[in-house]
Amino acid sequence: MSRVGADTFAAFGLSGEPGTDTFWAGLTTPLSIPDGDGWTTLFLRRGSRAASLVFESWSEPVPLRRWGDTDCWYAEVRMPARLRVTYQFLVDDAAYADPCNPAGAGGDRSVAATPDAPAQPHWPLVGAADVLPLPRTRLRWTSERLGGRRTVRVHPVGGGGPLVLLLDGDDWLYLHPATAAFDSAVASGEMPPVTLVFLPAKDRGTEFGCRPALWEAVRDELLPLVAGSGVPADPGRMVVAGQSLGGLSALYAALEFPDLVSRVACQSASLWWTPDAAESADPLGGPVGGTLAARLRARPDLSGLRIAFDVGEHETRMLPHCALVESLAEQAGATVRVSRSASGHDRAGWRHALLRDVAWALG
Repeated sequence: MSRVGADTFAAFGLSGEPGTDTFWAGLTTPLSIPDGDGWTTLFLRRGSRAASLVFESWSEPVPLRRWGDTDCWYAEVRMPARLRVTYQFLVDDAAYADPCNPAGAGGDRSVAATPDAPAQPHWPLVGAADVLPLPRTRLRWTSERLGGRRTVRVHPVGGGGPLVLLLDGDDWLYLHPATAAFDSAVASGEMPPVTLVFLPAKDRGTEFGCRPALWEAVRDELLPLVAGSGVPADPGRMVVAGQSLGGLSALYAALEFPDLVSRVACQSASLWWTPDAAESADPLGGPVGGTLAARLRARPDLSGLRIAFDVGEHETRMLPHCALVESLAEQAGATVRVSRSASGHDRAGWRHALLRDVAWALG
């Protein structure tokens, strides 16, 4: 992954002696240059200790190399075309965001994108040191069916409207600024006013499996709680949006609770899931399409369902699972939208699809 030579940094348009204050002043990274059908991307870190570059669900960790005896550490990483990825620096056992990168995701992550990755309009640039504002409406939900207490935030966008249930809601509150992005999309006229409900997960593996408890609790406990909050919301046109296991759960809800869920936006849904897959040494190596494909082969009547599927184009092993379920859902009568994002299995790559697909699901 590395090319050694005095001109290493110059190839990326950098000048000055690496490790000097002049070199570091105003430096913004990562930097990419064309490399065949992809890109070579330069990551830099200033420090005295060795570090590794850790990507989210895309690559194995990459050790940084030291430039001479300076405080400059670097890695040149070969990236494919069209990739947006979350990363962090790992120093000993501590993880840090990239201080040279203005695009953060929470306090200890950064986001890199190759120059050909599509733009993500409406998502503001948020630094790792920035604190995202939280919706003012906060509901305390003590669930009899699920057990435990959780805090559910509610945000009316443009005055409120159809309810949009965001699974893994804390990620969209604390890592990626969903409230600002939806505010912008509604203000621009790209979607109608909506009411966002940020549902946090306490035990993703249990709650988001193909089991009824979560959706019984949403129907019987959470939605009445939202209705009593005084925030304008229309649960009759609810969209459920989920990613990974959350996407699996959203589609499961549409199949098993059609009176509750008829509009779904799912990104990189874990459609390989079977009851035994999580215990397997190779969870994605089981039956293609997993439990939901088997359910769809029974050809249920899905004519009332609108579902948007999206998956990262670099998620090679996910693609067959997703493609089969997409096809079976359409054959069963659902109105289906299929797309591929410029990412791996990474929330940073799903952000644009989230806005676009929620708007589409609302029709």
